[in-house]
Amino acid sequence: MSNNKTKVLLIEDEEMLANMYEVKFKNEGFDLVKALDGAKGLELAKQEKPDFILLDIIMPKMDGFSVLKALKENDSTKHIPVILLTNLGQEEDVDRGNKLGAVGYLVKANITPSEVVSAVKKEIAKVGK
Repeated sequence: MSNNKTKVLLIEDEEMLANMYEVKFKNEGFDLVKALDGAKGLELAKQEKPDFILLDIIMPKMDGFSVLKALKENDSTKHIPVILLTNLGQEEDVDRGNKLGAVGYLVKANITPSEVVSAVKKEIAKVGK
């Protein structure tokens, strides 16, 4: 898959932040699809079949934990690696994310957009994309 772009689905309700990540990922050569609420994100995951999902937790319509659980219960999306990208940094939230099947957990306040892109690249390298 050398010339196919890696497709990342960003599920983030804060539009300014979503747009910032979109620019960053596109500049790094990714194909980025974004959803501004959890329900739309789940729908897009099924339609778009992204290679990777970045998922916020606190969102309207459906929170990130519910989206993650639904993704992992669906045969067409359960294989897609998910990194939770959130401002919830409590250990119980990290544990919950891991138990639900997230491959990573990034706290927005502690990380730059470049570091988010790097984390995604590392995870994609693990699955050999």
